[in-house]
Amino acid sequence: RISISCLLPASWHFSISPVGCPRILNTTLRQIVVIGILAAAVSLLYYSLVVIRNKYGRAYRDKRFHRYLARVTDTEATDTNNPNLNYGIVVDCGSSGSRIFVYCWPRHNGNPHDLLDIKQMRDKNRKPVVMKIKPGISEFASSPEKVSDYISPLLSFAAEHVPRAKHKETPLYILCTAGMRILPESQQKAILEDLLTDIPVHFDFLFSDSHAEVISGKQEGVYAWIGINFVLGRFEHTDDEDEAIVEVHVPGSENKEAIFRKRTVGILDMGGVSTQIAYEVPKTVSFASSQQEEVAKNLLAEFNLGCDAHQTEHVYRVYVATFLGFGGNAARQRYEDSLFTSTVLKNRLLGKQTGMTSDSPYLDPCLPLDAQDEIQQNGQIMYLRGTGDFNLCREIIQPFMNKTNETQTSLNGVYQPAVHFQNSEFYGFSEFYYCTEDVLRMGGDYNAAKFTKAAKDYCATKWSVLRERFDRGLYASHADLHRLKYQCFKSAWMYEVFHSGFSFPVSYSNLKTALQVYDKEVQWTLGAILYRTRFLPLRDIQQENFRGSHSHWRSFSFVYNHYLFFVCFLIVLLSILLYLLRLRRIHRRMLRNGSSTSLWIEEGLPPQKIAGPL
Repeated sequence: RISISCLLPASWHFSISPVGCPRILNTTLRQIVVIGILAAAVSLLYYSLVVIRNKYGRAYRDKRFHRYLARVTDTEATDTNNPNLNYGIVVDCGSSGSRIFVYCWPRHNGNPHDLLDIKQMRDKNRKPVVMKIKPGISEFASSPEKVSDYISPLLSFAAEHVPRAKHKETPLYILCTAGMRILPESQQKAILEDLLTDIPVHFDFLFSDSHAEVISGKQEGVYAWIGINFVLGRFEHTDDEDEAIVEVHVPGSENKEAIFRKRTVGILDMGGVSTQIAYEVPKTVSFASSQQEEVAKNLLAEFNLGCDAHQTEHVYRVYVATFLGFGGNAARQRYEDSLFTSTVLKNRLLGKQTGMTSDSPYLDPCLPLDAQDEIQQNGQIMYLRGTGDFNLCREIIQPFMNKTNETQTSLNGVYQPAVHFQNSEFYGFSEFYYCTEDVLRMGGDYNAAKFTKAAKDYCATKWSVLRERFDRGLYASHADLHRLKYQCFKSAWMYEVFHSGFSFPVSYSNLKTALQVYDKEVQWTLGAILYRTRFLPLRDIQQENFRGSHSHWRSFSFVYNHYLFFVCFLIVLLSILLYLLRLRRIHRRMLRNGSSTSLWIEEGLPPQKIAGPL
């Protein structure tokens, strides 16, 4: 006998005899209805908990994926009528000019594990809201009182695009870089004070003392690293099996277990004057000496991108190093200076005139075959003619790396923590891209063997042939004769910096050379606004704390709450139905036994217990 009972909302009980099970036709209609409703309720509960979860789990992942694609490919005009949009402004005060960038982001989703979804604001014509002026802000070192007038057009431009109602809550950051760094501290302070005094008088943006400063090269490198990884989605900690992961020992929690999260990318940026490298150091580093440890403190940055200082999933340890004089143009200048000095000295010792006349030029292996060039110093001219020997060029420029025998060092003997080459990924920008794409037409995935062969062939090609190809438009549209002439040298320089200076093996296959990421140029200002607004989501999170701390539960809660209510409603309905059936059965039994019971009462005898149906 199978018995089923429930105490809510009222006590009820029914049983099914095994005798009646094979004979379903003898079962009453009420029993069939009750069993059917019960089976339907159980099935619905299973469907809600299992099938719906899988369905909406996929929908949640697809939603995140499509939202990510929307962030990196969205070129629609910003909806300034949306009251839930927030805005932020960053002014990049560089050495040659200043540029203003306006960013926007929707209200935070309340998940402390997610970052703000920041993207660049676009005007009605779908163009990024960006404006540049010249000269650089450092040109006003002797007249700091004019700085606010100089920067006013940029702020007026931003004020026209940001909705007026949002001005008072829109943070404004004025961050100065290379040009201001070389000024004396007194002049830097005078310029910043003028900005802090005059800007709040004319503009309503959120602008405090900490919003205007001269940032270091290390900070700029960190911001660039943050911007690239944010656009690539490497800060989204999802359980995607297709994503590469890395084991991380979170700084400040050495006694805790390591965590696993998405692998971030490192960046290599070779400009005209300097070269910079930045990458995450996921594990605790060791030092060969106390001196090396002191140097490392200035090169390692530890920061938390999350809004909660107690959460460690967005804590990163990043190595950033900038090498002045190791940019493509600066390296060529250093090479020519050394060439001129050594050649003049040899001529004096040997009594020769190598390079001093066009008839006896110095044979330069770093110029294309038969290409001619001149070096002018101290009123003297040194004549060069290329021999196009790529391997010899590499050999000559190797000493310019200034490598030392000390372990874990790179260019200039500067400390560099070990890179896990088997589980890492790097992006190469600026000269890394120009060297591989402008002339050699092989930008993208870097392959050392293919690059070496292409560079050798280019260097060994006669200058007249290269000029003919250039005139036919076979190279990149922005490639010029200067690029053609020094491509051989810069190819060798890039190769040596990457493989000899930074010690990447020639078999390394995870370098991508690029000019843009997802068809747009990623500025360090994106990383700056992301880092400096990291605490803003706290307000939204506090309002939505009741949803719990697990992102999946928050995503499914809306669906589950409705189905849970539906299931509870069915259970209550079933209980009421069974309760009514039981009352009806009791009523019928009382009617059948009522007459006999009345007879016993009339005769003054106690009622007899009469068996009734169950």
